[in-house]
Amino acid sequence: MTARFATKSEIDKWDELILANPDSGNVFASYEYAMQKTTGGYKAIFVMVDDLAVTVLQKLTPGLGKLWYLPKGPGVASTKQLWSALNALKPLARKQGVFVIRIESELRREQQPTLARHGLKKAKPIIPNPSTITLDISESLDDVMTKLPQKGRHAIRRAERDGVTVKKVKATDKNCKIMYELLAKTAEGQFGIRSDLYFKSFWQRFEKAGYGQLFFAYFDEQVVAGAYAMTFGTKSTYKDGASVRERKAYGASHLLQWHVIEWAKSKGATLHDFCGSPPSDEINNPEHQHYNIGLFKTAFNKTVTDYIGCYDLVLKPAQYKIWTQIGERIAHRIHYYRKRDSYY
Repeated sequence: MTARFATKSEIDKWDELILANPDSGNVFASYEYAMQKTTGGYKAIFVMVDDLAVTVLQKLTPGLGKLWYLPKGPGVASTKQLWSALNALKPLARKQGVFVIRIESELRREQQPTLARHGLKKAKPIIPNPSTITLDISESLDDVMTKLPQKGRHAIRRAERDGVTVKKVKATDKNCKIMYELLAKTAEGQFGIRSDLYFKSFWQRFEKAGYGQLFFAYFDEQVVAGAYAMTFGTKSTYKDGASVRERKAYGASHLLQWHVIEWAKSKGATLHDFCGSPPSDEINNPEHQHYNIGLFKTAFNKTVTDYIGCYDLVLKPAQYKIWTQIGERIAHRIHYYRKRDSYY
């Protein structure tokens, strides 16, 4: 295999090429996602490795060189394909002054020992679903509902009986503000979130591209929960979710998620990704930081899927050593000081 920069005509149809990859494509490797990340200091680069489309997000690290990050990439389906792609990328990356390539393919966790033997270094995940819960929605909605765990079915029906309603809404500035305020309250004390401007630009960008949809759940004419979901090919992703702290109606978020599933299926999705949970060996641990998130999502499917997460392919060991020991921390602090936002 050989790697080269994509031509303009290939970039113009980038999402089609990503969807043709062996992993059937991922929304986080899409052209729209690459453009979104340029707002945070990345440079978007599009690379072809034979017929494999690889989205690259580049960061310049003064004194060390360039970092290449492959969001949910390369889009391979086996470790054999991974080695071939990485071996092809190495000479192109070295010519560009890259000292490390960070990969994030959705290969299963049981393949991790093989990765370590090939010299890949474990890194902290960037997209927060190294473990996740997915739901097969290829069958009829009635069949999907029937196969949900009893807890999920009960919550959905209870919310409907109690008068909860769900609407698809436009990602207007006003609605984005409502959603962000819900998200900020939900995240408080549990996880960090980016700025309101980042979320608004993300939600509006993907809506405009035809991939994203904002949902609100209402009870007593008040918004009690919100969700933002995306479809890309045959996959859908529950990107962001939030609800009011005080539970006003049992099952509102479950009913909201069911409407997301209905929408995703109408758009051609056959697999719905709830986008993040505790790993399978921690899903029942109440001390885990994201235990409550997992508790909600296991109401739809109790099986957790563990991916390999992030790994670094080191091209320049000396620079990489400096990066891991002190460079990355400094880069994070400087970026946050300047942008008040996450480095990655």
